Amino acid sequence: MTAAEMPPPASPQSEAPKAASLRQVASAVFWSFFGIRKGGQMQQDAVTLKPHHVVIVGLLSALVFVLVLVALVMFVTRNVP
Repeated sequence: MTAAEMPPPASPQSEAPKAASLRQVASAVFWSFFGIRKGGQMQQDAVTLKPHHVVIVGLLSALVFVLVLVALVMFVTRNVP
């Protein structure tokens, strides 16, 4: 067999990326709310984040945000004469 006919050497298989932790998912969702995310972090998120985790954390974060706003409005309007 000549060198041209030999198959290319097998590339070492990289390990599958670890699943993201709750902190990493929360961080990704938090910065996504603001629309600020670095390119490298977005690529890492695409590999490590699972869509259902992002949806759950996003919905919970939105719920907390709305509840905080409602509480703030109630606090401010309660003290109005």
